[in-house]
Amino acid sequence: MKRKELSKYFTLLSLYLAQSIPMSFFSTVVPVIMRTENYSLTSIGLFQLLKLPWILKMFWAPYVDKTSPGTRQYRHWIIGSELFYALVIVLIGFFNLQTDIITILVLMLVAVVASATQDIATDAWAILILKEKERSLGSSMQSAGSFLGTMTGSGILLIIFHYWGWQNLLYALAAFVVIALIPVLLTRTKAPDPSARPKVAISPFEFISFFRQKNIRGHLLLLFLFYSGIIGILTMVKPWLVDLGYDLKQIGFISGIFGTAWGAIMALPAGLLIRRLGLIKSVWIFPLINLIAAIYFTFLTFSTHHIVLVYAGIALLWGAFGMSSVFIYTLGMKMVRERKEGTDFTIQIVITHLSSLILAVGSGKIADVLTYRGLFILEVFLGILLLILIPFIFKPEIYSKHETA
Repeated sequence: MKRKELSKYFTLLSLYLAQSIPMSFFSTVVPVIMRTENYSLTSIGLFQLLKLPWILKMFWAPYVDKTSPGTRQYRHWIIGSELFYALVIVLIGFFNLQTDIITILVLMLVAVVASATQDIATDAWAILILKEKERSLGSSMQSAGSFLGTMTGSGILLIIFHYWGWQNLLYALAAFVVIALIPVLLTRTKAPDPSARPKVAISPFEFISFFRQKNIRGHLLLLFLFYSGIIGILTMVKPWLVDLGYDLKQIGFISGIFGTAWGAIMALPAGLLIRRLGLIKSVWIFPLINLIAAIYFTFLTFSTHHIVLVYAGIALLWGAFGMSSVFIYTLGMKMVRERKEGTDFTIQIVITHLSSLILAVGSGKIADVLTYRGLFILEVFLGILLLILIPFIFKPEIYSKHETA
């Protein structure tokens, strides 16, 4: 592997880490801290609003594309968004969690909007700087960065908070965000000349035209269903562990650290596998791994729940999720139109977020009615259904039309 290629991967990993660690801290650790300060569950629930910018970002993604004819402009967006992100994090540190919670929430929303904007620009920049054969490993960096960021932001930072305090921890977070910019400032990549790229009109509602492409329905259905065989298990695995008798500290380690670590670890082999086999063959492998994970958890409901079996299941579940994420990111890169890379990639990821949200919300009700075993069996059937549908909804010729150098 060449030095330039490794430099691209390291740069992408640092950028995805920079956006995911503070985001994870805001959405998972801050509510825990609030609860220790005796805030009501209603107040804590407001922090779910922090997820909104990641759903709504497709509405301003066209503007980022419109103002970015080439990699240089996307790079400016990345640097500007990241610096603003760091500045807002520093500002949050000046306020007190006990007395200024509304101000903190508003500032966090602003910070997440900046982070989501950086994500749009980073995704588009990655698509342009990565060659076709490099994209699967580039997607591995995206997935690994996300999982490592979640593990750090939701686990390690909670421990550090007890030693450093609120203000010092936020200053350190802001410093990390700025430091993560160093690789992108140093990276020099050969990318398409803006003058050689087509001049196209980009409307504020550009995301609508994405859904009007010919033969796009199968691709959209594949995105919507791809995680369906495991997302319900991922949602209910912590309550399931509670009901098995594990305490919160054990669950935090098993799922929050051990599980997400496996998601990050399996991202690299997934990227290498896609690079070797290509998307057409890989499309069968990852849904099959998801199905195996669902079958394993169904088996666990008939077992003694020995801790070794539980750890193996968590590793398989999060590993499957990490590998599937790499495939989805790589597939999404194939389906972007020139000059609309940020918008098109964002739309596709938002579809997976929305489908996961729907399945996650429904999984609780299903587990209540059918028990965990019933939920896990249903996930097995959803996994089988996806495998049955793949020949009908995955059309290789659609993706070949989006081939790039």
